[in-house]
Amino acid sequence: MTLAIALEPAPIEMDAHGAVRVAKTRVTLDTVVTAFLEGCTSEEIGEQYTSLELSDIYLVIGYYLRHRDEVNAYLAERQRQANAIQQEAERRFNPVGIRERLLSRQSQAK
Repeated sequence: MTLAIALEPAPIEMDAHGAVRVAKTRVTLDTVVTAFLEGCTSEEIGEQYTSLELSDIYLVIGYYLRHRDEVNAYLAERQRQANAIQQEAERRFNPVGIRERLLSRQSQAK
């Protein structure tokens, strides 16, 4: 019996907005790596994100483990961008008192 040994590329690709996604799904690399770092097993990640194949989850985690520095730098940049977007949104749309404003609108509509 001969065992065919083939290298499997990590099933990740960058979308048009610069986010890395897993295997033609909407699930981001950020999501899988964060779940893994929080202690989730590959099986648990698969239960949470049913569009992912278990084999793809293992490949993505393996990719992360082999490329920690690059992936961590990517994740840090994504977090920096998310923080900047949140700050801009909060600057434009003050979140203080939003619940009261929405409830007021709801009662006025009745």
